[in-house]
Amino acid sequence: MESVLDFDKRLFFFLLVIFFILIRYITNDLILESIPGYEKLEKDGSLTIFHIFNTLNYLWTPFALLWKFTLTAFIIWTGSFAFGYKTSFVKLWQFALFAEIVFIVPELLKMIYFIQPADGVTFQEIRDFYPFSLFSMIDAHSVASKYHYPLRALNLFELIYIILLILGFHTISKRSIKESILVILFSYVLFFLLWLIFYILVYK
Repeated sequence: MESVLDFDKRLFFFLLVIFFILIRYITNDLILESIPGYEKLEKDGSLTIFHIFNTLNYLWTPFALLWKFTLTAFIIWTGSFAFGYKTSFVKLWQFALFAEIVFIVPELLKMIYFIQPADGVTFQEIRDFYPFSLFSMIDAHSVASKYHYPLRALNLFELIYIILLILGFHTISKRSIKESILVILFSYVLFFLLWLIFYILVYK
């Protein structure tokens, strides 16, 4: 794990941002062009807001990633201190940067799945698609909208991410796997679940 973390962090971050933006661009724009009725919707201006929103999303991507790495590292760093363990915040931040590569996979799967969309596919279906999540196992119309995001967030890739965080903390802090599991469960996982509960409670 230590050898895996021996890389140029700035270059890795730059490539990560490029990958996310490129994949989302293809998914949000190029794929939409093959949807029946796209040209008509484009001509009458129905997609203007959609394109504006996507552009802002592309611009916000690097800042969103930086915020996520910082928040994740801070939560784990704080949890580590709560258990009486001293850990490097910088190394936790760098590992959060590395672990984010897990979330490129669902973006790629989404792009591949909709590269040739079926007739009648909607923007909503593309936006809500998240492979290997609880949301993909239910009928979206049978569940209230406030549960859609939490169900998408509970997915296989999030589980892999948590496992990576445990291994990363184990490597950085030199603590046992059992101790590392406890720290991640009572820091990142607890905060993650509280966030989902908060989202459900305040959703309107």
